[in-house]
Amino acid sequence: MNKFLLATLFACSSLMAHADLLDVIKARGALVVGVRADIPPFGQRNKNQTVSGYDVDFAGAIAKKLGVKLVVQDLDPSERISAVKSSKVDVLVATFTKTAEREREVSCSIGYFVAAQKVLSKKGKFPTPESLAKANVGVARGTTGSDLVRKQYPKATVIAFDDIPEAVRFLEDGKIDAVVDDEPSLARSLSKMSNKTQFELSSYANSTEIFAIATKLGEKRLMSLINETLVEMENSGEAERIFNQWFGPQTATPFPRTFKIRG
Repeated sequence: MNKFLLATLFACSSLMAHADLLDVIKARGALVVGVRADIPPFGQRNKNQTVSGYDVDFAGAIAKKLGVKLVVQDLDPSERISAVKSSKVDVLVATFTKTAEREREVSCSIGYFVAAQKVLSKKGKFPTPESLAKANVGVARGTTGSDLVRKQYPKATVIAFDDIPEAVRFLEDGKIDAVVDDEPSLARSLSKMSNKTQFELSSYANSTEIFAIATKLGEKRLMSLINETLVEMENSGEAERIFNQWFGPQTATPFPRTFKIRG
């Protein structure tokens, strides 16, 4: 290898080492996004093994803004933060709730979805939040729902599952008393239960959560572009169109849009 070529390669590698993530993504020509393929309609695996859903559409809009192709990677909820911090993924769009604790580990965008944490259980079994105090409650491992139940109900028995569908199967079989998660996820699960007339979502909410898009700490240019994209999607009507596609009255998860994306 001649000295000129060697010097050029060294200069390029040095530039990449010091470039921020936005430059790296553009040079690569692809945005790698972590999603959850087990929580429709935010993410769901199709018969051809592709993943689609509300989160995937937002990820696609960011990739389009960057002018690169979209590559999605299915993540377990418990590995979402570590996947961002280790550069396994560039961006996280995976029903990721924005909290002060999480913002110490990753950067979070403005919210792109707002959801209440509710309870799925047999009809009339848990009429108030306090009635859950000593229940056997199913949650998804590595989620804020899991943290919430442990904090609010220290005497409850909390069983962590790999995903909410698995928890709901245990609920149907009578092995647990209730499942706590985001309302859209529970509404979708309830609609698919074979004995759904025996179950209900709580009228009360344990908390209200804001879903955000996450990147590594310090990636200010990339986060600025993400926030800019979200606001543009709201202003153009694209955000509402995506919402109606996955949560509109004719879908399997009809859910009212009570929020707007604000910068």
